[in-house]
Amino acid sequence: MSFVFFRSFAARLLCVLGAFACTGGAFAQSSGANRTDLAPPGTSSARPADVKWPTRPVRLVVGFGGGSSPDFVARALAAPMAKALGQPVIVENHPGASGNIAADIVARSTDRHTIGILINGNMTIAKILNPATPYDPQKDLLPLSIICTAPLVLATTSEVSKADARGFLDAARAAAGRWSYGSPGIGTIGHLGMELLKTRTGIGAEHVPYQGNPQVISGLIGGQLQLALLPPGLADEQVKAGKLRAIGVTSLRRSALVPDYPSLQEAGLKDFELEIWTAAAAPASLPAPIVERLNQVLAEVIRSPEVRQKLFQHGYEAVGISGEALTRRVKADTATLTQIIASQGIRLE
Repeated sequence: MSFVFFRSFAARLLCVLGAFACTGGAFAQSSGANRTDLAPPGTSSARPADVKWPTRPVRLVVGFGGGSSPDFVARALAAPMAKALGQPVIVENHPGASGNIAADIVARSTDRHTIGILINGNMTIAKILNPATPYDPQKDLLPLSIICTAPLVLATTSEVSKADARGFLDAARAAAGRWSYGSPGIGTIGHLGMELLKTRTGIGAEHVPYQGNPQVISGLIGGQLQLALLPPGLADEQVKAGKLRAIGVTSLRRSALVPDYPSLQEAGLKDFELEIWTAAAAPASLPAPIVERLNQVLAEVIRSPEVRQKLFQHGYEAVGISGEALTRRVKADTATLTQIIASQGIRLE
């Protein structure tokens, strides 16, 4: 599914991806001004209501297959967007390269009717992880809105430790490299987020990449792994079944998604914040009046009770911040994650 993305991650960024998120000002959720600042010279200043757009069906391009979380998010938006825009909104799945194939389709689109539903990594560090990535997130994509976010859950099993969060972090440090953590792949939020956690805590766990989070969970249950960062929905299901333990969530406060789990800040990990997020983006060439119209519609749709409920039930909290606020977050996340990637020598070639 996705790459998923932090407040400095801790005061600057996050929350990676972030597979994510995942930041001080970068992670503040704002409903600020629309992205009219990116309008090219001479662009019309027509009000959103005056824009004769769309004139044909709108494509929501998703970088993961049917049933994935980004696909679910896109389909939750499609019907209410179609109603607001007066044109069909069609979800198109283009899986591959952790969502970067779809992001490239969006970046190269010139039809003015193509929108990407993308994850953290597609809009931040895709080209840094792999210089062969054909698009540049900073230059070729126009951030529209963060649709939804979620913290990650630091998970383990009772066989590894029955201690509370503070005790678990102490035990992980004392393991001195004998523990391993799993992620759904190199460069994902589960990977980069854990590397960030290691730098903040002194944990020396070794990385074991898997094909996806279901395999990571199997590795934890089977004893091949001692810890992992997991999406809250997946983690909570296994915790309730008695197969995993939740040490804490990577948000500054407890999350409404899993309110019984403490935050890692409660365990003494000050200002550590990490989110996975899903966002809407357009080609950088999209005219400002259309961007303004899209921002208006997305804000209305994302904040509607029906969509908020659907996203919450799927393990996300609806956000709907402006393109301007998303741009700040993208820049902050990119800076923080670039440091992690460089310090650990992480590359996807």
